[in-house]
Amino acid sequence: MLPQHLSAALLELDASHSRRTRLTLESPQGAQIRVDGRDYLAFASNDYLGLANHPALIEAAREGLARWGLGGGASHLVAGHFGAHQQAEDELAAFVGTPAALLFGSGYAANLAVITSLLGRDDAVFADRLNHASLNDACLLSRAAFKRFRHNDLDHLESLLKSTPARSRLIAVDAVYSMDGDEAPLVELLRLAERYDAWLYLDDAHGFGVFGEGRGSMAEQGIAGERLIYMATLGKAAGVAGAFVAGSAELIDWLVNKARTYIFTTAQPPALAEAVRASLSLIAGEPWRRERLTQHIELLRHTLSGVKYPLQASRSPIQPLMIGGNEQVMTLSARLRAEGLWVPAIRPPTVPEGSARLRISLSAAHEAGQVQRLADAIIAMS
Repeated sequence: MLPQHLSAALLELDASHSRRTRLTLESPQGAQIRVDGRDYLAFASNDYLGLANHPALIEAAREGLARWGLGGGASHLVAGHFGAHQQAEDELAAFVGTPAALLFGSGYAANLAVITSLLGRDDAVFADRLNHASLNDACLLSRAAFKRFRHNDLDHLESLLKSTPARSRLIAVDAVYSMDGDEAPLVELLRLAERYDAWLYLDDAHGFGVFGEGRGSMAEQGIAGERLIYMATLGKAAGVAGAFVAGSAELIDWLVNKARTYIFTTAQPPALAEAVRASLSLIAGEPWRRERLTQHIELLRHTLSGVKYPLQASRSPIQPLMIGGNEQVMTLSARLRAEGLWVPAIRPPTVPEGSARLRISLSAAHEAGQVQRLADAIIAMS
């Protein structure tokens, strides 16, 4: 698109109620946020355990800054791999039950790293249609045959596995889907991966810290094996930043040598790795956070069971209220905001046409009364 076309294209986004704008927080992340001088009760972030502003993580980062300094200074392979990074990787691997793990700057970078380093032109990747955009981009950039199967449709996936010749195969799924909140059938997917000699790659951005006593969806569904590759982000339930990939020692060694988004980027500040270590201690040692989260989910779903807008089936902190049209969802989100409630409106292309929704994100940082307040407001507007 040329510069002279941008204004008209932006106006088209306005006309379809699709233009996005950023809000600027004037407070730390939490159940209560301040935006443009006004306080809101927020149901928008992925801070599922309420750790993003936790004093223990802040102190761990502060001590890490004092010990290691601020910048990583170099890529991990040149001179940027600090002791804090190695300790965090060892502890993350032990936490999720794999031989090794590798830190990345983001989940996006991790997804690109894994899929593009394992697959090429003679290979095939099989991806759920509701996968996150970063997984789709990784599949495209790998240059492998890109086969998308209907959401959680194991028969469709198997038919594609049967009919697609390939040197190497990889099945890529979100363990918990970011806009619907439902889960992938990991046990059955692993069986298919074993039957058709494929990797199974799990993006557990929204399950880590929440399911499996905090150890994630892989632990929750009781699966393991050398063909499993596990990725989780650290900026959601863990409350920090970045991501990690966990798997066999050979897999991690391969990524260190071949993953371009790992090799050709400066290492994250080592102080963040210290905060990750502190977060793991809280995730493991404070199960009440997950218990409170479960109570909030049950309260919201029970209270909203009779409204005209249906909630998607989800036992995760992601509770999508299905509205339908872009204008309708933007209006409802604005009405809630006027009442001091911040709930984001999610529209295409993030979700399919006609399925615009309010994406309600619950957190252990919320109080039951705050969840009830949101539910009552939605009922009054329905």
